[in-house]
Amino acid sequence: MAFWRSFNALQLLVGLLSLLLLLLNPITTVAARIIQRPSSHAAEQQLPVFVFREAPAFRNGEACGSLDYDRIHIAMTLDVNYLRGTMAAIFSILQHSICPENLSFHFLSGQSDSGLISSIKSTFPYLNFKVYRFDSKRVHGKISRSIRQALDQPLNYARIYLADIIPKGVRRVIYLDSDLIVVDDIAELWNVDMDEKVLAAPEYCNANFTHYFTNKFWFDPDLARVFRGRNPCYFNSGVMVMDVVKWRTGGYTKKVEEWMEVQMQRRIYHLGSLPPILLVLAGNIKAVDHRWNQHGLGGDNIEGRCRSLHPGPISLLHWSGKGKPWLRIDARKPCPVDHLWVPYDLYHSSRHWLEE
Repeated sequence: MAFWRSFNALQLLVGLLSLLLLLLNPITTVAARIIQRPSSHAAEQQLPVFVFREAPAFRNGEACGSLDYDRIHIAMTLDVNYLRGTMAAIFSILQHSICPENLSFHFLSGQSDSGLISSIKSTFPYLNFKVYRFDSKRVHGKISRSIRQALDQPLNYARIYLADIIPKGVRRVIYLDSDLIVVDDIAELWNVDMDEKVLAAPEYCNANFTHYFTNKFWFDPDLARVFRGRNPCYFNSGVMVMDVVKWRTGGYTKKVEEWMEVQMQRRIYHLGSLPPILLVLAGNIKAVDHRWNQHGLGGDNIEGRCRSLHPGPISLLHWSGKGKPWLRIDARKPCPVDHLWVPYDLYHSSRHWLEE
């Protein structure tokens, strides 16, 4: 009997402590509700609550126009696993834009949960944006296994279908990955002269282009001749300006899909959505200054080891590769370049252990 009295007393104490912690720790910052995502099983897996600070309102300068012609369209994917990076990217773009009220964001999401949308609304109350559902069935049977699981997600291929999803009235769009920050006025990238090309992006002709495809590709003369008559150079599809009209009329979605089908049969590359885009467009894009994609800050695709900045001016820092700054920061194993991402992190509170 004494045992049960002690046990009941312990239960009461635990209950009182739990209630006290709840009362002492109310969520007073902007909070996103619990977001669910489908798991590989029939049941759904609940993810933790994400808490973001509300960003300040950014207003146009006096020289900014207010016509549809003055609007800048930016497309990104919206995924719970990269939500923290997306918030930081949006914040950086707004903060460095001379005309932030002229920005229109187009988010492609593979999830129907309204928690993602409410997170954007509560963190950026003044943001002009729309969310479009990307149906993963569009790439069903077209995705082959790559060297990283993150590259195999259907949403990673959404950029290929961007021109089919956003409104017909949008003629040009900047596509951006979620693992980057912009430290310059995005209007400079928007206003690039595309010289009648369908894409504009920083181009890297010193990179070893052969590494992006297997020997099976290069040793097959019928496949390798696709690059005949053009000088193919590597470009990163995580930062690119797209002429949406030319993409649609040129049938580029279908062209990329055809190479994805070849990949399923022949295994001609190791990465995700980038190689088929390179096969279609490498050597035939408008080259943009390298400062608009300081890429590779996430390290390689296997180890994610730390990398330093490349020399030269910087307008955009891109943590492409395996390592993401928010993950390394939370693990208390940041790379030196991750400190540059921290000022744009709206997650949880304004104070990081890095600043302690």
